[in-house]
Amino acid sequence: MFEKEYDVIVVGAGHAGSEAAAAAANMGSKTLLITMNLQNIAQMSCNPAMGGIAKGQIVREIDAMGGYSGIVSDTSAIQFKMLNKSKGPAMWSPRVQSDRMRFAEDWRMKLEQTPNLDFYQEMVAGLIIKNDRVVGVKTSLGLEVKAKSVICTNGTFLNGLIHIGDKQFGGGRAGERAATGITADLIEAGFEAGRMKTGTPPRVDGRSLDYSKMTEQPGDDIPGKFSFSDETQPLKKQRSCYMTYTSNEVHEILKEGFDRSPMFNGRIKSIGPRYCPSIEDKINRFADKDRHQLFVEPEGWNTVEVYVNGFSTSLPEDVQYKALRSVAGFENVKFFRPGYAIEYDYFPPTQLKHTLETKLVEGLYFAGQINGTTGYEEAACQGMMAGINAALKVQEKDEFILKRNEAYIGVLIDDLITKGTEEPYRMFTSRAEYRTLLRQDNADFRLTEKSYNLGLASEERMRKMERKKEKSLKFVQYLKDLSVVPEEANPVLEEKKSSPMKQSDKVFKVFSRPQITMEDIKNFSGVQTFIEEEELDEEMIEQTEIQVKYSGYIEKEKNNADKLNRLEDIRIPSNFDYSKIKSMSFEAREKLRKVQPATVSQASRISGVSPNDISVLLVYMGR
Repeated sequence: MFEKEYDVIVVGAGHAGSEAAAAAANMGSKTLLITMNLQNIAQMSCNPAMGGIAKGQIVREIDAMGGYSGIVSDTSAIQFKMLNKSKGPAMWSPRVQSDRMRFAEDWRMKLEQTPNLDFYQEMVAGLIIKNDRVVGVKTSLGLEVKAKSVICTNGTFLNGLIHIGDKQFGGGRAGERAATGITADLIEAGFEAGRMKTGTPPRVDGRSLDYSKMTEQPGDDIPGKFSFSDETQPLKKQRSCYMTYTSNEVHEILKEGFDRSPMFNGRIKSIGPRYCPSIEDKINRFADKDRHQLFVEPEGWNTVEVYVNGFSTSLPEDVQYKALRSVAGFENVKFFRPGYAIEYDYFPPTQLKHTLETKLVEGLYFAGQINGTTGYEEAACQGMMAGINAALKVQEKDEFILKRNEAYIGVLIDDLITKGTEEPYRMFTSRAEYRTLLRQDNADFRLTEKSYNLGLASEERMRKMERKKEKSLKFVQYLKDLSVVPEEANPVLEEKKSSPMKQSDKVFKVFSRPQITMEDIKNFSGVQTFIEEEELDEEMIEQTEIQVKYSGYIEKEKNNADKLNRLEDIRIPSNFDYSKIKSMSFEAREKLRKVQPATVSQASRISGVSPNDISVLLVYMGR
């Protein structure tokens, strides 16, 4: 049937579980992926898209680390957009609209081609824990499978409860049963559990929509891609999305059903995602707005199914239907399935180490929505990090942790472990204090070498990154050395309404002016020739432009990060007794005792721990 014992067992095959299984197996660990339905590996349970603000940076980081999310996003994409191009490069965020069915199929094919990985379809009904260490799992059929480590990536399935109006029924997502048993085992082991809520909008028949009443939203003229590898290519053709709006009439119809809404009649008590609210929540919280945007997103190349982004709801299906028919372009809409809300168990992530291993049970890791996060991308990066660390633990190697100045992944995990979350956590660029360093364009520079040293990124990936880095640095140096005379530069400067030059200057300095672009610089003698002779591709040219334009900001942020890392290097012993530090506030002692930070820097980020408390801690530690 399968092996008697595994190095790593991954429970659940969503975005977190898929990345966890891929990472552990690719690092040489004998891995078993157990899921309730093998047909739904890496299912896009909500919107058919990957990336977006900050999330796109995460997908690029996963790709640079040797994960599969970027590659699969490229192979299944139907549209590509770089968001925030009008802002600085720290804000640029790639996003693809995906073919939902192809996304899941491509993920499964990638996993089936991964050595050291076995699959099994069944519900995991419990964990086998002995002497505060996980030793395996038990299934609903009574099978016991031994393991040296277990990664729980249960998503919304743990005691999942689906709400549509006044109807409710158990389920992990529409059409699939909930998972039971694991929560009880974890509570018995001493874990604290909670409940969270998320929701999804109706899916409709695209043939019943009138797109002429909507605004077309095409992809980029020159589409990019997620993966740094040559395994994928940018899209040659794309499918458009569309935009329409709700209205006061729509809002009035929706309000008629509020008394039957589980959100307002008290049946749903858990907290939903703040930044992806339901349509009824938006109407209630933003009563002054007479309309809200709806994005009409195709679910794939050939299917007629359409996702109504912005209309997440748990209202009764008849109210959903009546309200949508009043939206421009939806007058004759036909439903494929109504929207619904789902409540599920999660475990406050302050119970984890930065490796995502639980503090209470050795060898047990949590990743994804079980940690209180929302979003495919947040789940996927946690899964990858849990898979890496589970494999390293089994191989008796040092743990792998990304710092806040090294990756958005590091920010996300550090936020969860040090601050916890009482509502579904979503990543934003504003959460990263070093976002100028953590751009989507340089994720390979930041992470490929680390991944290569772990045995994940290939030699080919490593050499490609080194070549890109070397060539872009050479181009930057060339621009620093190359001079341009006023006669050549001033026509360009005048056209761009930039002050003319009075004497010769370096091209680097001219290029640093906000109005001047790479296309302008290419007109200066020698630049285009250098690009052609050095065979610089678009990524190398873009990297050069960013390094020139933002050199001052980048340098400043590097210096700030270096200061932070000094505290990051001061480790706190794992058995440190905070109760002895009487001059520290009671709240700080309580929080530090609960979170057990590994370093002074992590301790400084815990809510309720003041700079004065950190000073006392440093003095007490002899610093």
